[in-house]
Amino acid sequence: MNAEDLLAHFERISEAPDAIARLRRFILDLAVRGKLVEQDPNDAKTQGFKKQNETPTPFDLPSNWIWVQIGEQLDLINGMAFKATDWQVTGLRIVRIQNLNNPDAQFNCCDPDIARERSLIDDGSLLISWSGTPGTSFGAFIWERGPAVLNQHIFRCDFKTQSFNVLFLRLAINGRLDEMISKAHGGAGLQHITKGKLEALPIPLPPLAEQHRIVAKVDELMALCDQLEKSRLEREQSRKCLGAATLQRLNQPDEDPTSFRNDASFALQVLPSISTTPAQIKQLRQTILNLAVRGKLVEQDPEDEPADELLRFITRHKSSSSQASSHESPLPFDLPTGWTHATLRTLVVSSSSGWSPKTLDTPRDGNEWGILKVSAVSWDQFRPEANKQVLPGTQPRPQAIVRKGDFLISRANTAELVARAVVVESEPVNLMMSDKIVRLEIVELCEPKYILINNNYSSFSRRYYAERATGVSPSMKNVTRDVILDLPVPLPPLAEQHRIVAKVDELMGLCDQLEQQLSHVDQQRRRLLEAVLDQALSPMLAES
Repeated sequence: MNAEDLLAHFERISEAPDAIARLRRFILDLAVRGKLVEQDPNDAKTQGFKKQNETPTPFDLPSNWIWVQIGEQLDLINGMAFKATDWQVTGLRIVRIQNLNNPDAQFNCCDPDIARERSLIDDGSLLISWSGTPGTSFGAFIWERGPAVLNQHIFRCDFKTQSFNVLFLRLAINGRLDEMISKAHGGAGLQHITKGKLEALPIPLPPLAEQHRIVAKVDELMALCDQLEKSRLEREQSRKCLGAATLQRLNQPDEDPTSFRNDASFALQVLPSISTTPAQIKQLRQTILNLAVRGKLVEQDPEDEPADELLRFITRHKSSSSQASSHESPLPFDLPTGWTHATLRTLVVSSSSGWSPKTLDTPRDGNEWGILKVSAVSWDQFRPEANKQVLPGTQPRPQAIVRKGDFLISRANTAELVARAVVVESEPVNLMMSDKIVRLEIVELCEPKYILINNNYSSFSRRYYAERATGVSPSMKNVTRDVILDLPVPLPPLAEQHRIVAKVDELMGLCDQLEQQLSHVDQQRRRLLEAVLDQALSPMLAES
């Protein structure tokens, strides 16, 4: 397979992560190896330099190419070490590394009279950035933005010979970036390559005529990469727009219930096929859960006992001590037939919180007693490992011990996670609630998982908590137990609660499958990309 074969098949794998960037790098590798265009025996052979046979060469070159050192071809002149007091708003522009990598980066300027002549540049100047962050800062550039002066850490490159086309020389240097970076020293965030090491770096020198052909071919293939990138972005944008429009329709007031059910059915059919990123799958999950608490996920059954009858029965059978007064905040949507308004308080038999004894800074050792952190109940499933061990000799408080079936909700957390809840599915061992966790005992005539869905995922519930959370820091917000208990709940009949939970479980399982498929497809694309690139390159290496 040659480079053209690669490009012919590349459309199939262009969705792989970093595929276009990998292809650009691959084209550059082919260019500097002499594998991108055919050699012409009529080209004048490179002369005047000896092959560097004394030291191992990075890779084999075509017979009419040779290795040369950068220092043989270029005089490297460092930029000026400007002080902050030299900077002005107007004057001669100072080129820093960010001005090479980002055309939108602002310039500092200086008085032209202080600029050293050897650091002045203009259109067509070849520059090498020799300091910065590996992968983003190092490299060769051709300046095309008018008169300026170089800051330090950038070399102006004056040609000693006429052996190189400047455009090919930029390719040749950038084709050795990995080698350049490997010779750099310094911390992970800021590294430097010395002038001596850079001057000694070998680069390939083909005949001048072939240099021109290579540059033309690279320009052609990079333009194709631009087209592939544009096409991929357009596909992503189309999927994003279709998904957003579908989700927006589902969040509109439902003037026509029949039409809305049709829209919801269409959305649940089409969204899985266009949800190709984790963010889109997250949106799909949120849509499903919002539909659930609005009565739009499963059909209502007229044979179900109405929820207002259920609520009256619950109220009659609750003890007087638990029938604290509450208010009903209006929900921003109409309830289906058979549903009613409630508050969490009316659906709770009792509530309690834990305590916060002195603890170690580490999780408990084995089955020692531990106190749960709020992160144990903040991430959609109970995480018993998120705990701190109490000090040796501390006696447990029975009322704070966590049991199977507990409905636990955080009272303090970040703005996004405050008042998130879990249902404890299995019996934990020797764990207690902290005073920032509240346990609610849900009445038997309600499905705790439905209450959980409304609490954690309803857009209205999350907004309700956000508006009532206190605390100046977004990283730690608090809600009172009364705020939790006054949460408005759109209450369906008990039978429908069970149907909603079952449907949500089914559709969340579908979302899990989509995420697994997405991960699997990404892995397949990566492997295919690696195989195609390897197959395209290996025969060429064998020919050399």
